[in-house]
Amino acid sequence: MDGDKFEVKVGRYVADIVRGSTLIEIQTGSFASARTKLRTLTADHRIRLVYPVAKRKWIVKVSKRGKELKRTRSPREGRVENVFDELIMMPDLIANPNFSLDVLLIEEEELRCHDGKGSWWRGGVTTVDTRLVQVLGRVELHQPGDFLRFIPKELPNPFTNAELAAATGVPAGLTRQLTYCLRKAGLLREAGWRGKALLLER
Repeated sequence: MDGDKFEVKVGRYVADIVRGSTLIEIQTGSFASARTKLRTLTADHRIRLVYPVAKRKWIVKVSKRGKELKRTRSPREGRVENVFDELIMMPDLIANPNFSLDVLLIEEEELRCHDGKGSWWRGGVTTVDTRLVQVLGRVELHQPGDFLRFIPKELPNPFTNAELAAATGVPAGLTRQLTYCLRKAGLLREAGWRGKALLLER
């Protein structure tokens, strides 16, 4: 946007984008490398974290000269909830009024080359580049209450992780990460047990 400033020094860190009074950080990899930075900056600044999730992915095999040889669509499809794979490293930020999150659902292509330089378990195939094809959608999580969108209103209260997974289609492991984060943020609380299943309530 007009007026945006890029790669701006803020304290001992460098912000990707400064837009007015908001610092925008773009994180394409693990949140582990950014959690100290984000926790420090949110003490005095509004931070918007932008995280892309590949909803649609193409595997493009290229020659050593970069010529496209074959293009196939990956059977794996990302979903918004995949952000909890990373948020589990810093769930406290969900409740921080200076923190907000934009999850971008994207289509991307991953260029691979069989050049013999890749790891042995990938058969010597190297990932040459990852390219954005298009943005398919965006989910804005700008205040703690926005994260309750991941808990369907029709779900009984209290509920179990298994019931949540069945209602949403989110894999069991990812469901547990999601509810762990919301518990740490104070959006869910433990409500006893049903047999061996932990009960959670809003």
